[in-house]
Amino acid sequence: MDLKKNDIFTVAIEDMSDDGAGIGRQDGYIWFIKDTVIGDRVEARVMKMKKSYGFARLVKVTVPSPARSEPLCSVARQCGGCQLQAMNYEEQLKFKENKVYNNLLRIGKLDGLPRVTEDVCRAGEEPEGFLPIMGMENPWRYRNKAQFPFGTDKAGRIVAGFYAGRTHDIIPQADCLLGVEENQRILKIIIEFMEEHHVKAYDEKFHQGLVRHVLIRKGFRTGRLMVCLVINGRELPCQDKLAKRLERVEGMTSISLCVNMEKTNVIMGEEVISLFGPGYIEDYIGDIKYQISPLSFYQVNPAQTEKLYRTALEYAGLTGEETVWDLYCGIGTISLFLAQKAKRVYGVEVVPQAIGDARKNAALNGMSNVEFFVGRAEEVLPEAYERNQIHADVIVVDPPRKGCDEKCLETIVKMAPERVVYVSCDSATLARDLKYLCGRGYEVRKVRCCDMFPATVHVETVVLLSKLKPDDMVEIKVDLGGVDAAEETKAAYTINIMAAAV
Repeated sequence: MDLKKNDIFTVAIEDMSDDGAGIGRQDGYIWFIKDTVIGDRVEARVMKMKKSYGFARLVKVTVPSPARSEPLCSVARQCGGCQLQAMNYEEQLKFKENKVYNNLLRIGKLDGLPRVTEDVCRAGEEPEGFLPIMGMENPWRYRNKAQFPFGTDKAGRIVAGFYAGRTHDIIPQADCLLGVEENQRILKIIIEFMEEHHVKAYDEKFHQGLVRHVLIRKGFRTGRLMVCLVINGRELPCQDKLAKRLERVEGMTSISLCVNMEKTNVIMGEEVISLFGPGYIEDYIGDIKYQISPLSFYQVNPAQTEKLYRTALEYAGLTGEETVWDLYCGIGTISLFLAQKAKRVYGVEVVPQAIGDARKNAALNGMSNVEFFVGRAEEVLPEAYERNQIHADVIVVDPPRKGCDEKCLETIVKMAPERVVYVSCDSATLARDLKYLCGRGYEVRKVRCCDMFPATVHVETVVLLSKLKPDDMVEIKVDLGGVDAAEETKAAYTINIMAAAV
């Protein structure tokens, strides 16, 4: 390539990477260009070049793709939060489906997984295979949680917003279109208070200043709001005045401070100090009520979460007689959904605070058939199986992005549940773990994606695996050439092999 840094070139976008960057090719050289869409023809500026590929910045779209959509957000390109705002929603769903399907084929080696169309699903009972993604009617204002960092701009003014992609530079933005409308008013109150009382925003470079982040949560069904300010200290000057102002926001239920005095990129600290309210809000997924504290993990898109959990419950195939293990259970969101139809549910989570919330949520819903354990799934599950001989009819896993620990997968295989339901937020590690389970006696029956995060590259997936039985046989015809070439004879043999061993 004759190009060098800052040169401008023209290229057609033919594909997209997993992180949402457009891919163009010139004489075999590959370019990755953020904010472009398949079908675009663009001018781009060279940023970095490797031997066979390079990165460029979009300068101008000369011929827009039919899939292109004008971003509604004024800072969509600068902010690192939304990677797909330039793509219309229908194409976003196709992109996510293809991303998951291709990872299952490439990494998981699930070559025989048929893709099922929406028409087939509508025609009758849901078939097996790779099913159509569950999208949203309105893919905006879906987030029930927002975390805004605070900082100071070049003029010395306090700003709050979001980090620019791959940096910690704050792009001022009080009204993210993925979040609730109340966010804007709450940020305005906090910034005005900080200016009035000369409260400094945190400077992470020098580890100075007081206000680091604000966490805002809203219960979509209850309308209740939570505000938690993360501070580099143990109190705010005139903090009662701030609490009084925030109390006036309709729905305000909980106001607190979270102490984080560490020099770290981790947002939340471990200590929470309540200024107003009970220290939590409540919300529902389906018929289950959840108590959510500032440190609770809780899915950010409640409408899609209900679809995801109902699919997991359906795939679990519960009749009321099953013992179920829910691994990486968080505050018990999936556990309580399963407990509606299971005989017994055991939940496992490494975060003690989350297990405390899970137990409260079980009591809140009057559920006595659920028990929770603190610990790593890869440690609690083997101990429960080997020492206490607790069996499982169904195991549900909802691990972090890194997927399941291999020891955890090994124990799942030993416990030999009839069904495994795998909920995943990362299709690459999902595919890796499915390959492991399918090589040890399980078969993928259904896969369905759920678009929990419109405008971003992220997607959740729920998978049903069933245990193969000894009578699940496949017939393999092996054509053996004759040993003596002069005889030119061939013997055909039919061999029955357990499918689990193939």
